[in-house]
Amino acid sequence: MLIKAPLPIAIGEKQFTVFMAGSIEKGVAETWHMKMEKAFADSNSVVLLNPRREDWDDTWREEKSDPKFYAQVKWELQGLESSDLVVVYFDKEAKSPITLLEFGLYARSGKAVVCCQEGFWKKGNIDIVCEQCNIKQVSTIEELIELVKTKNREYEN
Repeated sequence: MLIKAPLPIAIGEKQFTVFMAGSIEKGVAETWHMKMEKAFADSNSVVLLNPRREDWDDTWREEKSDPKFYAQVKWELQGLESSDLVVVYFDKEAKSPITLLEFGLYARSGKAVVCCQEGFWKKGNIDIVCEQCNIKQVSTIEELIELVKTKNREYEN
């Protein structure tokens, strides 16, 4: 199942919930969310929370006073908190400041996994934090999908 922002986050008791935190800069970052969605399209046990909005408007002020921006950030925080797994994806072509923030928030949570492409501008930092916090890290979206499948099987057992 897929829940995209800004739809309400409604999760069943026995559903493995995955928040997709990661690079989304338009025209720069790979559309990795779509690969995740396709990989789990037929799964009844995995719920993907995708913060990428189809109706994103670049005129929104990224300020607390902008109601649409505020609602988006609150949706993301709720999704991060309610998920069983936080998938963090760093695209080598993107800067990803919000992804870095989300990674920092959940690095010690025990529920983060990371995909960091070779060439990401802060890969050294990511590597060291993953090592320090014992976070499973992969380098391709395909490996990330397999890691999520493994985590889902562990959750089911």
